[in-house]
Formats: sequence, C-alpha cells, structure tokens
Amino acid sequence: MSARDLFPILPVLLVLAVLPFLGLSGSLLNLLIFMMIVALAAQGWNVLGGYGGLASFGHAAFFGTGAYAAAILQTRYGVNAWAALVAGVALGSLVGAFIGFLTFRSGLKGSYFALITLAFAEVLRIIANSSEITGGGAGIVVPIDYGFENLQVRDRRFFVLLAVICVGVGLVITRWLDRSKFGAYLIAIRENEDAARALGVNVMNVKLGAITLSAALTALAGVLYTQNFLFLDANVAYGPWISIEALFAAIVGGLGTMFGPLIGAVVLLGAGEITKEFSGGIPGFDLLVFGVILIITVAFAPNGLAGISLKGFRRKAGGDAARRSRDGGADA
Repeated sequence: MSARDLFPILPVLLVLAVLPFLGLSGSLLNLLIFMMIVALAAQGWNVLGGYGGLASFGHAAFFGTGAYAAAILQTRYGVNAWAALVAGVALGSLVGAFIGFLTFRSGLKGSYFALITLAFAEVLRIIANSSEITGGGAGIVVPIDYGFENLQVRDRRFFVLLAVICVGVGLVITRWLDRSKFGAYLIAIRENEDAARALGVNVMNVKLGAITLSAALTALAGVLYTQNFLFLDANVAYGPWISIEALFAAIVGGLGTMFGPLIGAVVLLGAGEITKEFSGGIPGFDLLVFGVILIITVAFAPNGLAGISLKGFRRKAGGDAARRSRDGGADA
C-alpha cells in the first residue's frame, strides 16, 4: 500500500476534524463523539463480518474487555491512561484470538459462529456483573482528572479529535485490507473457503488474524467509551447494544467497504436523534427506526449506502470512458 492509496481518507478526516470547531453545541459534540465510537466498533465488525464473511453477534465481548481493562487499570492499579489504552486494546485482541482459536479449530462458521460469539459476550457480562474487581452491579467510576496525560479533556472538541484519529486508524487498516495479500486471502475465504484452502491459503491463520484485528479495533472503541463517559457497568460494557449497533452500521453503510461503517454510524445515530426529537422521547422508538432503515437497506441497497455511491461513480466513470472512446473514433 502506497501513500497515494490514503488520499481518499484525508478529506473525510479533515471534514470530521473541522466539524467540532464550527460552533456545535455540547449535545451535538457528544453525539459526534458517540458516532465515532460506534463507527470504530463497526469498523472492527466490518473486518470480520464484511471482509471475512464471519458474522458476529458478540462484539460486545471485545468492546467490554477493552473498556473494563482501561477502567480497572486506572482506578485500581493507578496505571497511566495511555498505557491502559494500549493494555485494553491488547487484552481485547487476546480475547478475540482466544474465541477465534476455539471456534475456528472446531470448524464452526455461519450461524454457529455468530451464536458462539453471542454466548461469550453474555458469559462475560454475567461474570462482570458479579465480580468485585469490576464493581459488580454498581459498576466503576473513573475519577475526573483533566489532562492530556489522563486522556480526559475539558473541551469536548479535542475529544472529538481523538475519536476522529482513532476512526482514521480504522480507515487506514481497512484500506490496507483492500490492497494487501492478507485482505485478498480474507475475501477469498469469504467467497469460498474450500477453494481458498485448495489454493494454499492458510485459512486458520487468516481467520485468526482477522478476528484479532477486529477485536483490537472494537476494544479501542471500548476504551474511548470509558474515557468519554468515565463510568462503566456490565450491561453497558458487555450489553448487546454495541454488538447490534456495530452490526447495523456496517450493514447499512456497506459490508466490505472502507467508508461503510462510518456512513452507517452517522446515518443510524443521526436518524435516532432526529426520531427522539420528533417522537417526544418514546422509549424504543429509535430502535424501530433502526429496524426500518435496515430492512430498506437490505431490500433496495444490498451493498449498503457506500455501495450505492460506488456503483454510481463506476457508472459515471464507465459513461465518460465510453464517450471519450466515441469521440476519439469520430475524430479519427
């Protein structure tokens, strides 16, 4: 992958980085931060589910592990927040590798793999809800101590920048998948695992690499959640909400695409906020809107919103090429 391959990412990151400095209210800044957290988790899901074709219902296992690791290390052991971030991502990756090793070695895939990941997330939620180190049902409160070294800032705009940088890392990783042999192997396994194995692809290693990378990005989203809200309990960290929103954002935005998870997160959460405003705060009404958007996307745009724009671009490029060809023939 060359530096030229990263050019499409730069304008998007620039727009996201400028947005918080355009006079947005505190609530809009908080929404933007939450969009970036969900987008990052969706990028993690997309690595495994979009590129690898391994749909997971339990990415909360990675999100919660990263979130809890950061919170526990800071509150109980006095570890620096940046070191806790690295440790949270590493521990989340290990959980992903562990789950992957057990499931892939057993040959589980499809709905069986999805249910196993859901089971792991639920087991971790129950353990966290009853363990003393996690604060049990009361959860963990990270003390407020503003400072760059503590990953806490008074000005919410700068936390948006941090979240945008993390999403940028996810975009670079996704672009690398588009351009690398590893990504090609992963897509080959998604399309036909037996054929990929027959061609010499080490299916086990590639799948393990994919779930580890996917878990790392999702764990990073969990760490950001901890540093943003400074509170964590088992139902938040390991609850099904993040697995659902990461999955929905990736599908609505476009599976196996670079910008799909980001587009999906912005559309879904934006629609959810608008719905809350006009529905008078009816509980669960935003989830109904999520479901409607998902159904419409699957029915009319199976490649997601990013797929629609990509298809339009290719059609336009093909039309321009055809016109140039005709013009060249006429001149001759």
